[in-house]
Amino acid sequence: MRILAIESSCDETAAAVIEDGRKILSNIVDSQVETHALYGGVVPEIASRGHMEAVCRVTRQALAEAGMEQGALDAVAATCAPGLIGALLVGANFGKALAYGLGKPFIPVHHIRGHIAANYLAFPALEPPFITLVASGGHSMIVRVDDYTSFSVLGGTRDDAAGEAFDKVARVLGVGYPGGPKIDKLAQGGDPGAYKLPSSHIKDAPLDFSFSGLKTAVINLAHNAEQKGETLDRAGLAASFCRAVTETLVPRLETVVRESGLRDVSCAGGVAANSVLRAALEQMAARTGANLYLPPLSLCGDNAAMIGSQAYFEYLAGNVGTTLQNAFATADIGENICTKSERKPLVKKP
Repeated sequence: MRILAIESSCDETAAAVIEDGRKILSNIVDSQVETHALYGGVVPEIASRGHMEAVCRVTRQALAEAGMEQGALDAVAATCAPGLIGALLVGANFGKALAYGLGKPFIPVHHIRGHIAANYLAFPALEPPFITLVASGGHSMIVRVDDYTSFSVLGGTRDDAAGEAFDKVARVLGVGYPGGPKIDKLAQGGDPGAYKLPSSHIKDAPLDFSFSGLKTAVINLAHNAEQKGETLDRAGLAASFCRAVTETLVPRLETVVRESGLRDVSCAGGVAANSVLRAALEQMAARTGANLYLPPLSLCGDNAAMIGSQAYFEYLAGNVGTTLQNAFATADIGENICTKSERKPLVKKP
């Protein structure tokens, strides 16, 4: 089964053709990073307009790279939640229109489910159940994947997500947007013990975490150094911050691995590309005897291949959308976003 997938939840317009949920036939990503870097972050209206300009082009490129005509597709999928609502609507409506015109099924996909599915492309032998650490832009959580479309959140952030904290710290340290890769690069030359940063502990919720205090501590260190005329060890602070994020996430994940009895563990999302986190996860796997699945860097960020992979399993589960399918800025990973679109028109036709 060959599915054309569209991803437009933030500032990447992407299209891919995926076969049977496991094989990449094409994967095109058009990034708006240079545009949004001028503003220090994503501007939603600009992102939406950028998707409108790029979506037809990347779709044609994806079909050409896969060596396919659009009529040979078996289905069309698109990210429908969560994300920037204007950006989501571009991809969702384009996907619906294309599917309708071709007479093919339309499959709405949850963005975070897609990030988890990136591991199915990198590791064709991986099957549920397993544990995954999701560390994406606005989402940080530990998830038990019971089946391809069945998820249980075991722990998550109470405020900022790890990706948001990286972007805010990057702004304070003056390295620009996007924060994740730039902080990681800066940290390579720093001492992770240069600064003592706080770690969060949520009373009565040992698997939950928080990044707002950590973010504030970094901001205060930078501002105090500036006010006192002191030289800030930017590399050391970046390294200390990466270490603090890792020490917030990995011990909780290790607790879940030891208590769940599951030995397959994966990581998903843009923060999964961080070198400090990847090294700590490998060490955790060695301690626990877990089988660790880390997607390649090319599949950590937003892309359409992961959406096409998850779409295949959503289709097998019967989660197919209609022309009434909407997009949603927020949606829990356990929600079936297809059910939200099963509504009748407000005005009945005569």
